[in-house]
Amino acid sequence: MRWLFFALAGLMSLPAAAPQALAAEDYAVLIISRERLEVPTYCEIGLYIQDQLAGRLFQEQATSFNLPSGDMSLRLKLLPGQAPGCQPGMLAPAAQNITLKAGDVRKLRIALGPDGMYLKAAALEY
Repeated sequence: MRWLFFALAGLMSLPAAAPQALAAEDYAVLIISRERLEVPTYCEIGLYIQDQLAGRLFQEQATSFNLPSGDMSLRLKLLPGQAPGCQPGMLAPAAQNITLKAGDVRKLRIALGPDGMYLKAAALEY
């Protein structure tokens, strides 16, 4: 009978010893859109988050990411493709920095300016 008590007490203590999942960390949603035809190229555009290729966008596409809160570095770059003229340039494009907060839902769209492509704030339009 005594061993049954100790076995039951041991089993009840196992959840306390197991590492807890980090469910308390909330994320932000970042939506990147190429839905408008502001960038007059049929080439694929790569989206780099923290200097890592995170997504590829063709015309009239959008993608979304669940990201932790904090500062993020975003960069756009033409990716080499099968079509002629889709070779990336020699210089790395400038990065844009944004700050995300837990629970944010932000939408950015790809636009073209005198210095090349950049991300511009867009309405969510739910």
